[in-house]
Amino acid sequence: MKSTIQDKKKLVNSVFSKVYKKYDIMNDIMSLGIHRIWKNKLIDWMNPGKNDTLIDVASGTGDIAKLFSKRNNHLNKISCVEPNNEMYLIGKKNLSKLKNIKWYKAKAERLPFEKNKYDFYTISYGLRNVSNINLALQEAFRVLRPGGRFMCLEFSKVQNEIVSILYNQYSKSIPIIGKYIVGSSKPYKYLIESIKKFHSQEHLAELMKKKRLYQSRI
Repeated sequence: MKSTIQDKKKLVNSVFSKVYKKYDIMNDIMSLGIHRIWKNKLIDWMNPGKNDTLIDVASGTGDIAKLFSKRNNHLNKISCVEPNNEMYLIGKKNLSKLKNIKWYKAKAERLPFEKNKYDFYTISYGLRNVSNINLALQEAFRVLRPGGRFMCLEFSKVQNEIVSILYNQYSKSIPIIGKYIVGSSKPYKYLIESIKKFHSQEHLAELMKKKRLYQSRI
């Protein structure tokens, strides 16, 4: 088990070290630009107040933190956490003018913060890449204040049969596009496979419930 976790950690790290320069461009291509709509909608759902604090895990290039910060004219205190060195450096550079945002190079499974610190925890398209999802969810609960909100954007199973067929056909082209954009198809083969192997919506909800991060709507 330990060997498997270490292997995934090395694989994920190598993937993002290869794609970091064109990460946003490939996200636009892979989602046909829809990921930007989803991220804006996420901030709408959160509706943060000016005193709310955020921890954004697997921050990547910092787009969620930037949107959250902009919502209240950059008054919120925000911590961006990114484990990959190249992604960490480019994200920190992208948001260097925003003094309310601090960056930390750390893993989702081991956050360098005291408990009950944040009002919001976000992780966007990063949960499937963590080495130990249960530890990551446990850490999320630990650093959130009582009543804090865990917000996760993630790819999962397509439940509509027709859409699933169309998506499966489209997904086959993504590694080919990736080869022309970043010079290698391998990172995008991994990303497509990681989506296929990730938990279903129902199973992920059960894992969140066990870590007290999910509450069904009545």
